[in-house]
Amino acid sequence: MTILPFPRHRGARGGVLTVLDIGSTKLTCIIARLKPREENGEVLKGRTHQMRVIGIGHCRSNGVKGGVIVDLDAAERSIRKVVESAEHMAGLTVDSIIVNLSAGRLKSESFVAHVDLAGHEVEAGDVSRVLAAGARLSEEAERTVLHSLPTGFSLDEEGGITDPRGMVADRLGVTMHVLTGDAGPLRNLELAINRCHLSVERIVATPYASGLSTLVDDEVSMGAACIDLGGGTTTLSVFQSGRFIHADALAVGGQHVTLDLARGMSTSIEEAERLKVMHGSALPSAADDRELISVPALSGEESTTVPRSVVTKIIRARIEETLELIRDRLNESGHAGIVGKRLVLTGGASQLNGIPEVARRILGRNVRIGRPLGVSGLPEMGKGPAFATAVGLLIYPQVARFESRQRGGAAGFALQAGGRFARVGAWLRESF
Repeated sequence: MTILPFPRHRGARGGVLTVLDIGSTKLTCIIARLKPREENGEVLKGRTHQMRVIGIGHCRSNGVKGGVIVDLDAAERSIRKVVESAEHMAGLTVDSIIVNLSAGRLKSESFVAHVDLAGHEVEAGDVSRVLAAGARLSEEAERTVLHSLPTGFSLDEEGGITDPRGMVADRLGVTMHVLTGDAGPLRNLELAINRCHLSVERIVATPYASGLSTLVDDEVSMGAACIDLGGGTTTLSVFQSGRFIHADALAVGGQHVTLDLARGMSTSIEEAERLKVMHGSALPSAADDRELISVPALSGEESTTVPRSVVTKIIRARIEETLELIRDRLNESGHAGIVGKRLVLTGGASQLNGIPEVARRILGRNVRIGRPLGVSGLPEMGKGPAFATAVGLLIYPQVARFESRQRGGAAGFALQAGGRFARVGAWLRESF
């Protein structure tokens, strides 16, 4: 098993951070300038730095399907295009990025590990030892650790410890959430980026990033879930007590709605996308049968006219199936009770008319649409759910606490104190 490295982020030199959101339908690159918050600065609770976007680029994604690189050359061209667009706007050149991952059969597991202390005071080295012991329990061939995070510590079997350093005990324990992915998709993702003469500083799971940018502190504290309805994938993340405790992903998204429409209406994919955006809804209305829509035929023949109810029926079937799959995955995870009634929908496909109402019925929870929080300078189009993951990647360096450092081993961890949003990583602090 490989554990992703956690080096100092060279892309943050001069207080500048660059992130790349690689989706199945859209690529987004954001360059932001960071500065330590002022004493009376208006920032989201707990954030260590203010972020202002100075460059943004987005373009259609090519060479990516279901979050997986399927055409290296096409993916490289798309990455070059979107990064150059952001660089041009920011007036600078970047050499490294933080990037997301949606595919690779994401798998969340929980592990418990212990180390003996012989009654002495817990030091940072002891915490690193117990974290390394927990990471070793997750070893599995052909999989890579994306995130290895403690969800709680114990001292002499007494749990509920958030930071054990400085305390005295005979035995230190940790419960860890380890999120892994298939090694192959990660290697190809990094290869596509390296071919653009960029280095990958960190790969962050899409569900983690989306949750960071859309959930408010009360939701993360009490327990909540974030569902990111993307173009080619749908991801799920669960947070509780300020910690990221579970993630999952499905290879189905808004692009599948478009394909269903193209097949069902015998029209082109481009026309199906237009139908979805202009006339689509996951919720039927009384006027659907009376409202007629013109649909161009594939063969170039005359357009056909169909009631809007036909479009709604096709969309509704796919959306309901996707939400039912997510509901079942959440129930199987054992975290449904933790989430309670708090659920946030985000991602580009969440903007489809009627989605919140259908989600409330199928998931049986209060649902709101999540938009990225805590970043200034975003253009109007960048403030929508479709940009949640990209903004979450900007937030990630401020919330990373215990993350692996070394490739090929479980021995190295970046240890930081404090709760969620409480401390920025040393590698980010050093860039100022």
